[in-house]
Amino acid sequence: MTDTNTLHKVLGDILSKYQASFSKKVYEEEDNESGPLMEIFGITPELKRENRQYWGRELGMCWQRLIVRLCMETCKEFGPALHFGADEPCDLIVGNLAIDTKYRIGSGDSGTLKKFKAYAPLLRNEGYEPVLLIVRLDNLPAAITACKAGGWNLYTGDSTFDYVKKLTGFDIMAYLATKASEYKVRP
Repeated sequence: MTDTNTLHKVLGDILSKYQASFSKKVYEEEDNESGPLMEIFGITPELKRENRQYWGRELGMCWQRLIVRLCMETCKEFGPALHFGADEPCDLIVGNLAIDTKYRIGSGDSGTLKKFKAYAPLLRNEGYEPVLLIVRLDNLPAAITACKAGGWNLYTGDSTFDYVKKLTGFDIMAYLATKASEYKVRP
């Protein structure tokens, strides 16, 4: 098992890379929600609205990398993402848990909804328990409904952070809170 100082370093390295990327991003409506990663990088809801797709994709990938690395460092039965042909229904495996991570689910297109419905049964048929860890609470209702219909065990907001702490023994929410003042990109 990895010690806390090493965890702080490897997770901090991920945050530092995103901080550098976000500080270089320059930009030439309605979503006022914030989240722990937005707070770390000083991304306001107004700034995020200027380019939702960019910020959603980048914050989602940052969250995914943090959770994958945290589990890799702390969970004995860690495994990488599963692949079924071109499909990757989860980001990582811990024992019999097939875990997928999302910062926020904002897409409700039919292809995305079909995947949410199809991936959980696919994982269950392979002997895995599908778990979806979502940071934000303001997810698209149709997407959440599709995930539930598919059979995902859903965690959002605080329940996500509680789940990660129980799984890894590391309080990622407290860690992110301490990093917020260090990584602010924008005033």
